[in-house]
Amino acid sequence: MSASHQRDRERENGGAAAHQRVQQAGRSGGRPAGGSSHHHHREEPSMVGQWRMGKTVGEGSSGRVKLAKHKLTGQYAAVKIVPKPRRKGDQDKVEKADKMLLGIEREIVIMKLIEHPNVLRLLDVYETTHELYLIMEYVEGGELFDYLVRKKRLHADEARHYFQQIISGVDYCHRFNICHRDLKPENLLLDKEKNIKIADFGMAALEREGRLLETSCGSPHYASPEIVAGENYHGSSSDIWSCGIILYALLTGVLPFGHADIRTLLSLVKRGEYYMPPELPRDAQDLLRRMLVVDPEKRIRMDEIRAHPWVTRKPPRLIYGVPPPAPPDVNQIARPVGSVDEIDPEILGNLRTLWQGASEREIVQELLSPEKTWEKVFYCLLYRYRTRSLENY
Repeated sequence: MSASHQRDRERENGGAAAHQRVQQAGRSGGRPAGGSSHHHHREEPSMVGQWRMGKTVGEGSSGRVKLAKHKLTGQYAAVKIVPKPRRKGDQDKVEKADKMLLGIEREIVIMKLIEHPNVLRLLDVYETTHELYLIMEYVEGGELFDYLVRKKRLHADEARHYFQQIISGVDYCHRFNICHRDLKPENLLLDKEKNIKIADFGMAALEREGRLLETSCGSPHYASPEIVAGENYHGSSSDIWSCGIILYALLTGVLPFGHADIRTLLSLVKRGEYYMPPELPRDAQDLLRRMLVVDPEKRIRMDEIRAHPWVTRKPPRLIYGVPPPAPPDVNQIARPVGSVDEIDPEILGNLRTLWQGASEREIVQELLSPEKTWEKVFYCLLYRYRTRSLENY
């Protein structure tokens, strides 16, 4: 079934399917949030599950962020409070609400899948009638963006440390065929030991084999030429371009494409025209030139970045004294699902969120297939996430 047919069918159902799947994506064992179910700020619950809500620490386009403390363990968390879009008004407003819900839902499912020291962890999700509460790992170091503004530019060794960790986290996501699509210093957080935590997977997507992505997204300063040109694109290559822009900013304190006039900026991005400061180390210049290549087919690949002399000049710092996790292995993770009756409907709903355009029947077919499939890998990882989440309560 095509993506457009899928959307049409959901519209015919009054968007109920999308809402049902958000609830499935949002639940870890079906726990509602504690306290009032109203979403007005003045009636906000003081407790969400086991978490005691504290002060507001941020306000973004998709919702506000509050500090919270676990009442039993004393652990701190950042709680992203996302209002559920209201499905009222004309057809356009209803479609927009459904699209927003799908984005929230996809962000939740993707964050459940990715477990890496350089990716912000999703600890749990609760919901009320009007809002979703995403309980996230709390990191106290703030954004890499603010740190860079304060420092102006970074020494090559410090820039390398951050870059190695960014690449480690992004590469891990790519091994799942998941692209972030909004990589920029504002979405990179620092913990107290100055380790990177990649955040905000609101624009992330699963890149299905043999298919290109179509949605134009991300900040124009960090977006690749193929996205700026409105072409279909490989999300992983576009993420690599964005990482190149971030590296340039870390080393120089400015953006390679920073023109105030947006039309001029987009034109420069499409042509790949930027100034390379001659004082940058030769090997750093070489890496940047290979990352900021207009043609995505000729752009450096992730394995080549990791093996590049500038990156390997110093070994990456171990987080918590352990090497980063091995990438997901289809052969190890994809345990067989015996029958249709064994398939958990909630996790099946999560998979439909990721495989947009695939029918439920197609996904079930892949889950029951004797072959090793990514659907099985994701099913097992989501099942593992839920089991762990329930064990913590």
